[in-house]
Amino acid sequence: MAKKQAFGQEALALKQSQRKMAKVIISSKNDRGKYSFKETMIDQDSVKDFIERNKK
Repeated sequence: MAKKQAFGQEALALKQSQRKMAKVIISSKNDRGKYSFKETMIDQDSVKDFIERNKK
């Protein structure tokens, strides 16, 4: 069965409402010398800002 498609302004509005996400993994070294990792899902547009804030 075919999927019903929307065209025109309706389709454009649906497309813009979907957020593009990125998975960012930040590593940090703990007191024992081992590494721990933290995964976060954030908007694709704010990836660089997030990485800069979490750098050590």
